[in-house]
Amino acid sequence: MPLVVYILGLTIFSITTSEFMVAGMMPSLAQAMGVSLAQIGYLISLYAIGMVIGGPLTTVALLKLRVPNKQALLWMLGLYAIAQSVAASATGYDIMAIARVATGVAGSACFGMSLAICADLVRPESRGRAAAVVIGGLMLASVLGVPMATLIDQHMGWRASFWLVVVLAAACMLLIAFLVPRSKPSEAVSLGDELGEFKNPHLWTAYASSGLIIGATFAAFSYYTPILTGITGFPSSSIPWLLGVYGIANVVGNGVVGRFADQYTIPIMVGGMMLLGISLTLFALFADHKTISVAMLVVTGLVGMSMNPAIIARVMKTVRPGPLVNTVHTSVINIGLGVGSWIGGLGIAAGWGLRSPLWVGVALSLLALLSLLPYLGQKSRDADAVAFGRS
Repeated sequence: MPLVVYILGLTIFSITTSEFMVAGMMPSLAQAMGVSLAQIGYLISLYAIGMVIGGPLTTVALLKLRVPNKQALLWMLGLYAIAQSVAASATGYDIMAIARVATGVAGSACFGMSLAICADLVRPESRGRAAAVVIGGLMLASVLGVPMATLIDQHMGWRASFWLVVVLAAACMLLIAFLVPRSKPSEAVSLGDELGEFKNPHLWTAYASSGLIIGATFAAFSYYTPILTGITGFPSSSIPWLLGVYGIANVVGNGVVGRFADQYTIPIMVGGMMLLGISLTLFALFADHKTISVAMLVVTGLVGMSMNPAIIARVMKTVRPGPLVNTVHTSVINIGLGVGSWIGGLGIAAGWGLRSPLWVGVALSLLALLSLLPYLGQKSRDADAVAFGRS
């Protein structure tokens, strides 16, 4: 695996750490900005809105200008570092909110460009493994980046955490500038070619599966803390290590799935959704048993977010994996995350209890499974052959 693939993983690590670290420093930010905790929570949503809407639009603009992928990634990382610097220097909530939207826009484009460069650097049959390395940065952000940022906040203040991400982004820019092969202007993908890929109905099916898989995972995961404390009976002090165990399971699952995602893309996703549905069902039925709950927590960590290499490999097999295809896929994943969390909360709001998000996760995993079954047993589709032939 080329060294630059790991550097792209470090880029995703930096971006994702910035996205989620606000959750670990809410009290500090609320006090500094003079706003409520709920308003600080909106900063995460604003980042996500920037990713979902602004990222694809920015990528379209870059394609229209025919900017090569390497140059586009450097531009977006530069914008990201500037916006993050504004956030680190913010003295008011409005400035912080604008900066978070800007970092979300740049971050989404960086995701798409990183995956497109990753796909160009390796053989088609190794794209799933390479994507696992790049997306591994996302997994490590939850296990290492966010706790590290929270620790820095507690000892050095929240601004130090924001500046750390600026330093990481700048370091990634330097490494990419020197180590990523230069893109020829003639190799820049045209906007027309990129938009043409969206005529493939199998791409939209792949997107739907991705959204359902991530939605099923986050419908449950978003409410693990109240479930584990309110039903299972764990004290609040146990939540950090329980979520740490979940994060480690994510990293392990990501590595295993990434190793086999290229060769067994659909079977891995089908098996993953079956295991996710079963584990969430057992979790819902036995949420008051600590041993079973922890075991199911680990299983959902192994087969939930860790499906990312497989869902990325599937999209890369279905069409030419250009920056717009990957950026829109990133938006779909974030939409699945947000909608899954929202639907999971509807059951609680309706008075169906804390177990209801787990059942929502079961339902979404079943829908994801149904979207995959028509493709099971088909070793290669015509669309795959075309995509590989053009690579």
